[in-house]
Amino acid sequence: MAKKKKRRLRPEDVEGLKYLELLEPFLERLHKVGTERDVAGNRDLYFDQYTALIFLYFFSPIVTSLRGLEQTTELKKVQKQLGISRVSLGSLSEASRVFDAEALQGVITELAERALPLAGAADLKAIEGPTAVDGSLLPALPRMAWALWVDETHRAAKMHLAFEVLRGVPVKVSVTEGNGSEKNELRKMLEAGRLYVVDRGYAEYQLFQEIIDAKSSFVGRIRNDANWTAVKERPVSSEAKAAGVRSDREVWLSGKKSRKALEQTLRIVEVDTGKIDKKGNPEVLLLATDRMDLDADLVALAYRYRWSVELFFRWFKCILGCQHLLSHSENGQVYVAIIASLLVSLWTGKKPTKRTFEMLCFFFCGMADEDELIAHLNKLKDQDT
Repeated sequence: MAKKKKRRLRPEDVEGLKYLELLEPFLERLHKVGTERDVAGNRDLYFDQYTALIFLYFFSPIVTSLRGLEQTTELKKVQKQLGISRVSLGSLSEASRVFDAEALQGVITELAERALPLAGAADLKAIEGPTAVDGSLLPALPRMAWALWVDETHRAAKMHLAFEVLRGVPVKVSVTEGNGSEKNELRKMLEAGRLYVVDRGYAEYQLFQEIIDAKSSFVGRIRNDANWTAVKERPVSSEAKAAGVRSDREVWLSGKKSRKALEQTLRIVEVDTGKIDKKGNPEVLLLATDRMDLDADLVALAYRYRWSVELFFRWFKCILGCQHLLSHSENGQVYVAIIASLLVSLWTGKKPTKRTFEMLCFFFCGMADEDELIAHLNKLKDQDT
């Protein structure tokens, strides 16, 4: 059966470019990035323009590949809005290697700072800055030699993310090969004033100390067979018991020998999740933290919100469309995708949802007009009043 010919893009297929104006002051600073070797002065694609094109990939469902992006650059509307001429497939492919995506981290940080606390997150304000951290694999092609994972035919990249729970936005991101160390990437992300919430994969005593030394705190799950020397038994309030807290202790993890890595005692909060494990026993979590001031039920609450980063990964891969890498370089679309997600949060004042993303895509590809998009956004605001 003959393969169905794909329809070429038309100007009316690309609407809503003015909504990217919010990014203009951020993109301007990227214009000269990666141009150092362009001594001849004949570059026809700059980092800011390339970044804007990747945004079209996310918000225009018709565009599904680099060849599709190449075709958009033939449209006069795109050329006028982005200040570009037609860009070759080779230039687009080269761009992911020439332009250092790390330069986008500053844009991510500044956009995240503009996000407001989410409605219904009042119970988290007492915890102060809960930031869930985790990593997630992105399948890669076998020819992506840098994406080491299982073997030559099973390659993957890994996205490492710090997600601020109170505002529902990503604040730090990095991309490594599939075997990249999650602990080391968290070390690079550390900044003051956060409460890092992590799972067992980050349970390293030296890392805990480095978080404290960075003027931040942590709540982290540790192995159920972890050793410690109890220093003091702390009382468990009725609120904590209702939240499943079994015990609350001040301890030296691994006994006094842990002082080689840890310079202070920590707390171990034992929490019954109300579930049954694979062996038929009640599932119990051991949560370590340096926050002596938090009530035990708030420690348990902070860890429960760690799941928010998993929900973001689901949105990122299944709805935003980042199940695979668009380019063959680790400097591909991941950073731009994070910024795209931040834009949705800033446009709507809410965590991104499938319905809202669909409406934005309808608008960007000309199926919905601006009044219909605004009506959808106003409906979201009315739900909070």
